[in-house]
Amino acid sequence: MTYCVALRLDAGMIFASDSRTNAGVDHVSTFTKMRVFERKDDRVIVVLSSGNLAMTQGVVNLLDRHQHAAEGTRTIWNVESMYDAATLVGDALREMQRKDGPYLLQSNIDASANLIVGGQVRGEAMRLFHVYAQGNFIEATDETPYFQLGESKYGKPILDRVVSTATPQKEAAKCVLISFDSTMKSNISVGLPIDLLWLPRDSLRVGLQQRIREGDPYFTMLRSRWGGGLRRVFQELPDPDWLE
Repeated sequence: MTYCVALRLDAGMIFASDSRTNAGVDHVSTFTKMRVFERKDDRVIVVLSSGNLAMTQGVVNLLDRHQHAAEGTRTIWNVESMYDAATLVGDALREMQRKDGPYLLQSNIDASANLIVGGQVRGEAMRLFHVYAQGNFIEATDETPYFQLGESKYGKPILDRVVSTATPQKEAAKCVLISFDSTMKSNISVGLPIDLLWLPRDSLRVGLQQRIREGDPYFTMLRSRWGGGLRRVFQELPDPDWLE
């Protein structure tokens, strides 16, 4: 299973993904689920992925291959908008589904995949898209400024309570990491390392890219104090008087 989340804030964008993949409790591996296409001062496009690993790696490889395509071919490096970038990702996903989907289906293997595509291309604002398994997509709005992939239900409540477009980047990053901790607490198929990326608004270059591993001092402190704080607040809440 996977957990990925991306936020579009007034100050910039945050992307985060776990790195655990598993095909049963005795076959657990680590693969990055974040791919960054960066040409400084021109574009930063980030792709997060969940679902069938071979399918999502195939999508990324197709996007990489396109950079060597013939002149005049639309690629991730020459599209003029993030909408066009999301369209490219959707097309690559459909191509992989056409190529490998029928064979996976014959073996009763789930070939579905979902992706998040976000970033900024010079000349337009930051944009964020969720690409579905069928290759179509929706765009984040001011009312819905984030998307999740994979095991989303455990981290969603904290994001809904805290995050808006006006949330400062440090507070938003803290909220994202708490959502990961809540997910990992309830589902062992999501785990460290966490890949986290910060893209400042209109910078057209990655501001920070960090891998949070087991034993990371800040994440260890955060999960300990968050868990302790929840227990303390719970104990302070009054008991229901109708259970007397």
